[in-house]
Parts: sequence; C-alpha cells; structure tokens
Amino acid sequence: MMGSEQLVKRLPNDIGGDPAGKIEMVDHQLLPWEKRCHALADVLDFHKIINTEEKRRGVESLGAEMIGKLSYYERWIVAFSNILFQKGILTPGDLANKMKEVEARYVSAHATDG
Repeated sequence: MMGSEQLVKRLPNDIGGDPAGKIEMVDHQLLPWEKRCHALADVLDFHKIINTEEKRRGVESLGAEMIGKLSYYERWIVAFSNILFQKGILTPGDLANKMKEVEARYVSAHATDG
C-alpha cells in the first residue's frame, strides 16, 4: 500500500508492521488519576453512557498526532470528554468549571505544604 490508500485502510493507532524500535515491556504501578480514569471507564460503561467501542472510536478519532503525544489514559480522558460533548451530557464550560473547582481544592490542600 502506498500514499492515501494506506491512510484510508489504517487507523491512527494501527501501527503493526511499521518500523519501530524495540518495545520495552515495563510493569508500572498506575498513578491515582490513571486508576480513577479506568474506574470512570467502567462506570460509564456500566451505566451505558460510553461503551468500549465508543471509547475505541473516540481514541481513534483523535488522529495520529494526538495519539502520538498523549499517554494511554490521557487519550481515554480526551475521548470521554469529546463523546460526552457530542452526546450533550457535558459541555466544555461544565468541564472547565469543574477543572477550576478541582484546581482550587488542590491549591487549598497544598497551601500549607510550603
């Protein structure tokens, strides 16, 4: 396959067969936010809000550049946000407000750490 034909037949995260270096298989403990992200995926699926196929489509729709720059769970978070925006369950403003609220709690909790 060559050129645009390759782009049409392969999704951004379909990198099998592409030239690459050695894959380092490293177990790492998930960070707290990664665990919460995984739990969120389970809750969204349990309540039939976002299923596995929608999540996969959401990640693939990010495109090769974003997929290459974001970590595994960062891709999930962006995909969840986009899907919830598309379904009208969440607005960008709602998300921005919640992020400000969480940041304020974090700053307040760490204000005495100096």
